[in-house]
Amino acid sequence: MDFNTEKKDILKDQELSLHKKKLKEADPIVLNASKDHRIQELSAMDPPDAYDNEFAVGLDKEQYNKFLRDLMDEHKELITKVNEFDEALATFRAGRYIFSRDVSESFNRFFKYFDEHILPHNRKEEQYYFRIIHKRLIESGEHGNGSNPGTAVDIMEDDHVKFIQLASITFNFLGLASRLHDPESRSVTFDLAYNTGRELVELIRLHIFREDETLFPLSQKLLTEADFKIINDHI
Repeated sequence: MDFNTEKKDILKDQELSLHKKKLKEADPIVLNASKDHRIQELSAMDPPDAYDNEFAVGLDKEQYNKFLRDLMDEHKELITKVNEFDEALATFRAGRYIFSRDVSESFNRFFKYFDEHILPHNRKEEQYYFRIIHKRLIESGEHGNGSNPGTAVDIMEDDHVKFIQLASITFNFLGLASRLHDPESRSVTFDLAYNTGRELVELIRLHIFREDETLFPLSQKLLTEADFKIINDHI
C-alpha cells in the first residue's frame, strides 16, 4: 500500500467514526420518554447518548401485547441480516472492492431480504400502529412543542423513508461502479456505495434500539385493549 492510499483509508475510517458518533448523539425520542423523578430532566441542549440504556423506558417484555412481541422478534432476525450485510461490506472494502462469490451472495441476500421483509415490516408498523400511538403520545404529553407537535412516531416514519433512500443509493452505486471502466471513478463510486451502506446499517440499528427500548414500552403503557384490537385486526 502506498502512502496516499493509506492516508485515504485513514481519512475514510475517521469520517465513518465521526458519522457513527453523530448517529449516537442527540436522540430526540428519549427527551420525553421517561419523567421518573429519579432521572434528571433531559435537555435538548445537553442530550444523552442515543444508545444510553439509562434513559430507556424498558418493561418486562412478557407483559407486552403480542403485536409488540412479534415486532421485536422480527427485529432480532433483522439485526442478524444487517450484521451479515455489514460484515460483507467490510470484506468488500478490505478486498479492494472485488466481488467475491461470498460478498455477492451476501449483498443479494440482504437486498432481497430488504424488499421481502424489511419493507413489509415497516408497512405493518405504519398502517394503524403509528397513527394510534401518535395520538396517545399527544394525549399523554409525550410530544414536542408548537402548534403541530411532533412525537417519536414522526422520527420512526422519517427513518423508514431514509431506509429506502439509503438502500436504493447503495444498490445503485454498486451496480453503477461495476460498469465503470475508469479505475479511479470505479473506486470513488464503490466508496460511496460502501459509506452509504454503512450509514444504512447504523441507522437500522439505532432505529431498532429506539423502538425496542423506548417506543414499544411507551406503547404498552399508553395503548388500550381497544387500540391493540384495532391494530391486530388489520395486520
